[in-house]
Amino acid sequence: MLFAIIVGGLIGYAFAGFTGFLVGSFLGVLLLRALKKKLYKGLVGVQSQFLDSVFAVMGALCKADGVVSRDEIRVAETLFQKFRLNKVQQDKAKDSFARGKSEDFDLDAELAHFLKLSRGQPALLQMFLQVQVSAVVADGDIHPSEHEMLVRIARGLGLPEAQVDQLEAMLRGARNGGSPNASTGQQLDTAYKTMGVSPDASDGDLKRAYRKLMSENHPDKLAGRGMPESMREMAEEKTSEISHAYDLIKEARSKAA
Repeated sequence: MLFAIIVGGLIGYAFAGFTGFLVGSFLGVLLLRALKKKLYKGLVGVQSQFLDSVFAVMGALCKADGVVSRDEIRVAETLFQKFRLNKVQQDKAKDSFARGKSEDFDLDAELAHFLKLSRGQPALLQMFLQVQVSAVVADGDIHPSEHEMLVRIARGLGLPEAQVDQLEAMLRGARNGGSPNASTGQQLDTAYKTMGVSPDASDGDLKRAYRKLMSENHPDKLAGRGMPESMREMAEEKTSEISHAYDLIKEARSKAA
């Protein structure tokens, strides 16, 4: 605000002295308010489209294996609660899910539209993909056609196919965390996939990957880029899984040293 007053005032002063300074300062404040309003409307638009596209694409994904099961519908409804959607938002989400299941739904066009609206911000696109993967992983069974569509979704968002494998590993790890049936080797394999590095990566590369992932997935940053506040819990869960994977690898390496 102060910066806008000073800049506007100086410009006005250059043209009309002290009177120009007052007028320029006033106009600077008005301009700043207009820009803030425009940015806010743009952010709200991205948040609204985020949920619309999320559930539309989810509807198409759940139908990828030929039929939308009751379990898949239950998963979608569970996300309504997880995202703390109110009644109006839930009704819109249901309409979006039904739109995605329709025969004439254009998945590629939907992804292209969201990609443009989100301005291609990687972290926001990754969160979009994470929601889709979580919907499939929740029932513990990923059909080959569902995995194929997840890869198609990733590509449509400009994300590498490896993102799908990484998210599947991370979410499976979260679902099976603490399971007595998971061996140390399996846990480490999942941890490395979650971090997006190979077991041969140096400690320095591992730390850089960790810092990059934590920075990209910080809930506050994602919210500022258009992620609905209702999805903060999912963002926090992801950073928790990243930290857990990092700690698991560090502990294994220290024991092997």
